[in-house]
Amino acid sequence: MTRCVAWSPFAWPCHPRGWEWITKWQVRSMGRISIQHVSKQFGPQVVLEDLSLELNTGEIVGLVGANGAGKTTLCRLIAGALEPDSGTVTLSKGLDVGYLAQEPEVGLENTLHDEVGSVFADLLALEDKMHAVSERMAEHREGRDLKGLMARYDRLNQQFTSAGGYTFEARLGEILGGLGFGTPDYGKPMATLSGGEKCRAALAKLLLKETRFLLLDEPTNHLDIDAVRWLEKFLAGHHGGAVVISHDRYLLDRLANRIVEIDGGRAFAYPGNYSNYVKAKETRRITLERQYEKDKTFIEKERAFITKHLAGQRTKEAQGRRTRLERRIKAGEFVLERPSARRLIKIRFETVTPKGSIVLRADDLAKAYDGKVLFKDLMLQVEAGRRMGITGPNGTGKTTLLKILLGEVEADAGRYRFDSKASIGYYAQEATELNPDVLVVDEIRSARPEWSQEQARNILGAFNFRGDDVFKPLGKISGGEQSRVRLIKLILSSPDVLILDEPTNHLDIASREALETALAEFPGAIIAVSHDRYFLDRLVDRLLVIRLGEHAWYAGNYSFYVEQTEQQQAVMHDAPGTTEGTRGGRVRDGAGARRRKGKREQPSPPVRDERALEKARYDRCSMDDLEVMLMEREQRLEALSARFADPNVYRNPDLLSELEDQMDELKHEMEIIEEAWTERIENE
Repeated sequence: MTRCVAWSPFAWPCHPRGWEWITKWQVRSMGRISIQHVSKQFGPQVVLEDLSLELNTGEIVGLVGANGAGKTTLCRLIAGALEPDSGTVTLSKGLDVGYLAQEPEVGLENTLHDEVGSVFADLLALEDKMHAVSERMAEHREGRDLKGLMARYDRLNQQFTSAGGYTFEARLGEILGGLGFGTPDYGKPMATLSGGEKCRAALAKLLLKETRFLLLDEPTNHLDIDAVRWLEKFLAGHHGGAVVISHDRYLLDRLANRIVEIDGGRAFAYPGNYSNYVKAKETRRITLERQYEKDKTFIEKERAFITKHLAGQRTKEAQGRRTRLERRIKAGEFVLERPSARRLIKIRFETVTPKGSIVLRADDLAKAYDGKVLFKDLMLQVEAGRRMGITGPNGTGKTTLLKILLGEVEADAGRYRFDSKASIGYYAQEATELNPDVLVVDEIRSARPEWSQEQARNILGAFNFRGDDVFKPLGKISGGEQSRVRLIKLILSSPDVLILDEPTNHLDIASREALETALAEFPGAIIAVSHDRYFLDRLVDRLLVIRLGEHAWYAGNYSFYVEQTEQQQAVMHDAPGTTEGTRGGRVRDGAGARRRKGKREQPSPPVRDERALEKARYDRCSMDDLEVMLMEREQRLEALSARFADPNVYRNPDLLSELEDQMDELKHEMEIIEEAWTERIENE
């Protein structure tokens, strides 16, 4: 039986029985990963301890936990890159696992196209065989060998077609385009790509391998907002299973069937998405808090009895109760530690510019680089207390706009003006210099000299600085930790306007939530560039979406923007001239996407009589005519495949649907012509 190449959310069936066959194949091949009592430590540090977990194909699991909790270690154990110190990791027979590391290894000797396309090595080898047979056919235009060569070519062609040979370039183009690469990038040597581009190339290779179970360690780290949405749709249509380590809460909300938290070396599973996990975890914390108080009272009472009667007339009873108590404590029947509550931040900010007054106004701003227009005729007005978000794909001028407003870059046209009395605080993506000899806690107190050390430690604790971390010199902490220090200082300085460029980069989930809580209390105006959709949802009340050469304003948060764009697309799809049911049925975004993605609506297979009628059109054609028709359609198919390399295709649902329909129709024609050609050979 030939396995269908179900390669993307928009894949078409290459097996004659279509999606019905795929569904049955999936049911028969459900896979499981069983992790039983696994422990792993590095030197004196115990990372995982007696951890047990079951993972299944057909589900997407979001793996969360503090930095250093052991999430990456668990993925490497499943992938076979590490061996557990004790316990077992068992995979179902035949289950293939693909692992994307945070810093994956890629070949540097190839171009981007050839490196990513290397996953099709078997197909390319098959194509070479077809070319070799074709050349021999040309040499034997007459004679007994020709019929045998034609039959062999036909077998190879059928095998090539069934394996997706005529569509693999389209698949490669879709994946690369969805991840933000354009056709001009294909010829770039891998060695010249940035670290982020190499990570995207590695992700493209993994997705093209069609691995049943995916292990993705921070896959969105180097993706812009369009590429993240594309990946989200791809994973929603993935027919296997996946474990996704991510700080992208919006992604986990929309994709995850289950959240697994690694805490204290063990795994705690919560059904549902990230928002359900937050609620369930708080409920669990409250339950454990009550149980802790109850168990504490019971243990104190038992120990008091044992102490009182151990040397008296009830010695045997006291000894028995001591034995039972120790056995129950060892078995883990009691909650011995008070569950830690989420630390709330309360910051008192100084009075800023009165609400309603305009702190920034810009008119007709324009900027272009190397002949490429980033934006033009851009107007904005920011009132005191407003929260404005800016988002869009990479390279569209978001950071440039901030630098224009800060006076660091000159606009090509237009003007802007801040309130002369307004103070401005700026958080740049590029790390600014911190004195490496100053202690973390002292750096925070420099922004609020009136604070005690305890007050400074409280806010540092909310941003995930623990214990002696606060007494480390700034030169001894990581870049991500330095980013947190810079953010805390900036917020505490209480400017009238906060300008933030990707403030959640390098922050784990706990630190992102602490930042959002602090900014929610901040009374001044905020202008924030961000790809973090959850952050934009919680924080902003106005959103500027910038695309190359164009921009649009939305009077709400990110979800409001998605809702508005979906409504606009629905109106376009329902307009006269569009096909009812085909384009109107495409899910563009939203919770219902899981149903649609990966199973693009297929036309009903033609009945036998209809197929016979279609083939009859070609039965009157000569062999030469049929070969010309096949060559012509192969060229058209190749041209269509090239169009899938354009990233703009995946941002236009109408165009994508039209191209896919053309591809389906062309493939169907080729099947009929090949059938007529094969019959002609057999009858001669």
